[in-house]
Amino acid sequence: MKQQILFLCTHNSCRSQMAEALANHYLGDRFQAFSAGTEATQVNPLAAQVLSELGIDTSQLRSKIMDEFAGQTFDHVVTLCGDANEQCPLFFGGVMRTHRGFEDPSRLQGADNEVLPAFRRVRDEIKNWIIGYFGGVQ
Repeated sequence: MKQQILFLCTHNSCRSQMAEALANHYLGDRFQAFSAGTEATQVNPLAAQVLSELGIDTSQLRSKIMDEFAGQTFDHVVTLCGDANEQCPLFFGGVMRTHRGFEDPSRLQGADNEVLPAFRRVRDEIKNWIIGYFGGVQ
């Protein structure tokens, strides 16, 4: 049975979406990842674009709020931003609760071609952390 991971961020638009997709893509044989936010928004198109560059299908990604997962138990609950870490309810079922903050590239100002390198950098930081952190989990 696959271990379940829930990635949390405030808006569930960028970092947590990338984490969900990356974990399912690279570790999907052992893990099933989900993501949610403390507020519902929409998936950032640049986050989807940089995931697609790695051959990841983003067609099923959608912004979700934590309430959608109420009552579910997860093996791992990971907060990716300070706001979610503070707002993450204690009742969230997670055997392991981890906080690992990453810069939010969606807050950068500029044209797409100017901010795209930051999205790629954060994507790669999240990918490397997920593979390093969860790669050794049995």
